[in-house]
Amino acid sequence: MGLAVRILVGAVVVVGIAAGTALWGVVLVNRDGPLAADTAVVVPKGSGLEAISLALSDADVIDRPFLFATTAKITGANRALKAGEYAFPAHVSIAEALRILQSGKTVVRRFTVPEGLTSAQIVALIRDEPAMSGEIKDPPAEGTLLPETYHYSWGDSRADLLKRMQTAMQTTIKAAWDKRSLSLPIDNAKQALVLASIVEKETSVPAERARVAGVFVNRLIANMRLQSDPTVVYALTQGSGALGRTLTRADWKFESPYNTYVIDGLPPTPIANPGKASIEAVVNPEQHDFVYFVADGSGGHAFAKTLAEHNRNVARWRDIMKQQGESVGD
Repeated sequence: MGLAVRILVGAVVVVGIAAGTALWGVVLVNRDGPLAADTAVVVPKGSGLEAISLALSDADVIDRPFLFATTAKITGANRALKAGEYAFPAHVSIAEALRILQSGKTVVRRFTVPEGLTSAQIVALIRDEPAMSGEIKDPPAEGTLLPETYHYSWGDSRADLLKRMQTAMQTTIKAAWDKRSLSLPIDNAKQALVLASIVEKETSVPAERARVAGVFVNRLIANMRLQSDPTVVYALTQGSGALGRTLTRADWKFESPYNTYVIDGLPPTPIANPGKASIEAVVNPEQHDFVYFVADGSGGHAFAKTLAEHNRNVARWRDIMKQQGESVGD
């Protein structure tokens, strides 16, 4: 066999081996991976290709980190990998894992803020959210945060989320105030927000919000004090949270600009962060003649037009509480 022939045969063998190796690499890159169940993996900002490969290997997304890194370099995918939290389906292949990382479609997280929390309580919830970054120094003003569900991605700023909540509240109160009843005995959107925070704390029954709002509107029109227990709790706790006990007669006499048993009209600021429904209930309250209400023992309230009727409702409520073995104050 001549030299030229031997060189040709050798070249063919080399090409064949290379082709076979490439084909086998393609098979390995596209075959099912070891991941047993859907999982999420965080790729921190600044992570290099080696760090990403090891992170995916540690999470059992891939079992060949060297092949992952090599494929990323050969295809140029290494230049397009983005930081963030990514969801990988069970048995994801190396090729698909690379496509997921290139897509930039990170996991969308949900953060739900219940209605009626104080700003201090909301900030505490945000601080406890481990997937967020940064610090919040002080709680914002009471009533400036809109309770609802917010979406965010891993590593998003806590301060930025707080700003989104403030913007949402500003938008909500403005839209509600623009559609308000013209017979309201309140002068501006800030006062509406104060009253909405009281309504929010008074009832957790959606169907009652507009009726409770109507009671307080009637009291304001009649120059009656609002006499709302949640305002007393806020006065005693200074917005730190629940009181942890039943209010007493002494509490109702507590001197504070927030105690609506001792002041006329509205408190100086909201006592909590009301939801959209309570805000809308206040700007368009139910029209009725009720000026009293008390818990009915079933989660709702009994409403009354006269003090005599209200006293009967209070007596029934006290009987219910005694039967349930609960204290009703002194």
